[in-house]
Amino acid sequence: MCSTLNSIVSSLQRNGIFINSLIAALTVGGQQLFSSSTFSCPCQVGKNFYYGSAFLVIPALILLIAGFALRSQMWTITGEYCCSCVPPYRRISPLECKLACLRFFSITGRAVVAPLTWLAVTLLTGTYYECAASEFASVDHYPIFDNVSASKREEILAGFPCCKSAPSDVILVRDEIALLHRYQSQMLGWILITLATIAVLVSCCVARCCSPLTSLQHCYWTSHLRNERELFEQAAEQHSRLLIMHRIKQLFGFIPGSEDVKHIRIPSCQDWKDISVPTLLCMGDDLRGHYSSLGNRVDEDNEEDRSRDIELKP
Repeated sequence: MCSTLNSIVSSLQRNGIFINSLIAALTVGGQQLFSSSTFSCPCQVGKNFYYGSAFLVIPALILLIAGFALRSQMWTITGEYCCSCVPPYRRISPLECKLACLRFFSITGRAVVAPLTWLAVTLLTGTYYECAASEFASVDHYPIFDNVSASKREEILAGFPCCKSAPSDVILVRDEIALLHRYQSQMLGWILITLATIAVLVSCCVARCCSPLTSLQHCYWTSHLRNERELFEQAAEQHSRLLIMHRIKQLFGFIPGSEDVKHIRIPSCQDWKDISVPTLLCMGDDLRGHYSSLGNRVDEDNEEDRSRDIELKP
């Protein structure tokens, strides 16, 4: 039963449609919670537009940046093709460029799901748009505003989203303006959804047409990348643990968790200074690179260093 459940979960995780639907659902829930708990239109001249626009655009930008930043493939592409430590003699083939572009388009497609969902939901709701556009409503065709000054008119329009108490004729105008803004916002939301759907369809078709891989090759390549990442992480974790244990034994003379400890080593002051200096991977002219901050001084232990070990006798 557990193996079947794990296989179902892993299959859903590999399914792009399921992941995108989950991201969209979480974005919708977050938007509803965010709107109900934090948004409150100031209803002041000169502030409504900036406040409503900020709630409409800034969360979408944050979600877009987070969508790129949380994709491990994005950092893989950046490290492989944009890193300055790549040897100059390594030339990137046209096939690698095409595959990298396909991976970038795939990452972008996943990254824009949340911000597009946020924009679509907020526009369909209309609350942010109504607040931002309240000051720019045209009320010239309403007779009650004929003898009202421009500054007073802006003040009245800015207070429409707050539903403040007003004369009956002003309430009628406010309701009509609110319906107009709701109509405009929802139309923009449906236009955005339509354009996003068309863009996804066209981009998928173009990506498949320009891809150097067949459908079976693309499926194999996707599985290969996933298996490569999983096996590399497992091997890297095991290699790192073994290497660190080796360095710690050279530094202190025993391995953590050892029950039979007979020799310990007293690190010198220089050893402590060396392990306090962080080192970087594969930087400089050293072809092997530095893999630990435990210092190279400890690696150069000789017989004279071992003679200074302390033997613990039971």
